[in-house]
Amino acid sequence: MEFASHSSPLRKLSIMSEKKNNFEQRIFDATHQPLHCLDLGTIQINIGLLCNQTCEHCHVEASPKRMEQMSWQTMQAILAVTSKLPPVLIDITGGAPEMHPHLEKFLRTLVQQHHRVQLRTNLTILLDPTYKHFPNLYRELNIELVASFPCYFEEEVRLQRGKGVFEKSIEALQLLNKIGYGTTPKLPLTLVFNPLEPVLPPEQKTLENDYRSYLTEHFNIQFTRLITLTNMPLGRFLNMLQGKKPEYMKLLKDSFNPETIPSLMCRHQINIGWDGTLYDCDFNLAAGLPVTTKIQKNIKQFDHSVLSKRKIATADHCFGCTAGHGSSCGGALI
Repeated sequence: MEFASHSSPLRKLSIMSEKKNNFEQRIFDATHQPLHCLDLGTIQINIGLLCNQTCEHCHVEASPKRMEQMSWQTMQAILAVTSKLPPVLIDITGGAPEMHPHLEKFLRTLVQQHHRVQLRTNLTILLDPTYKHFPNLYRELNIELVASFPCYFEEEVRLQRGKGVFEKSIEALQLLNKIGYGTTPKLPLTLVFNPLEPVLPPEQKTLENDYRSYLTEHFNIQFTRLITLTNMPLGRFLNMLQGKKPEYMKLLKDSFNPETIPSLMCRHQINIGWDGTLYDCDFNLAAGLPVTTKIQKNIKQFDHSVLSKRKIATADHCFGCTAGHGSSCGGALI
């Protein structure tokens, strides 16, 4: 009876005997346990795949042709959940979130619920006459901005994001600076770097200093910080790799860094897709890999106690988050 009342040896044996994918095995070798969520400090919400750009590195393959957008009913289901949570970080992404018809109403309600809200913008959308009111709305609501700006050289940006994007991005950054973003503490402006080639990002702080020097000298642009993201072998970047995929995957796997494991973003967040499906992160959304829980796979079945302790769903693309200095939607991990 005493043995039967202590299940840990049997459970440990069961865990060790589970068939694991390559990433799960590397995690288990480093930690001797599966990868689980630790808390839900961030609620990441992908509100749609419609975008005014078609970027070469986009993991969700957003474009002007994508019509997937979150319904207001799903947004209301999210707001019903967030209304019951203590203040957390709400991270809104897309597509271009500004192109969603209910974005303003959604943002206002989240702010009224006392959550800290950040939004990922591609910058160029802010110059479109239809969406030019958003910078002032963001300032009014103290929305934190995370802006895609993959290089401070025009040619690199053009190759990754299209002709004319660099010039429009510079104009948008100057506009944001003018209304206080990146120049006042309460309006943070974060820039995002993605490599153009299938390589790991450089050291984040060093690159931030390079960005700051160049943008200040040439355009008098200020920003709060820079974050570096490793390109995941998903979406359009995977298509770009073509025959280089094995070489890139080898780089990611060979660069596995166990020191990144405690800070992996999937361990501290949940991602909600445009249709309400729950994922561990936006990359798993792109891969079509929902959460591992048996029942809570949609926002309508949201159970904080279950989701905050869930086992993380993984695949080979996860090696991108543990390579080198690590990568997440919040930048380098170490």
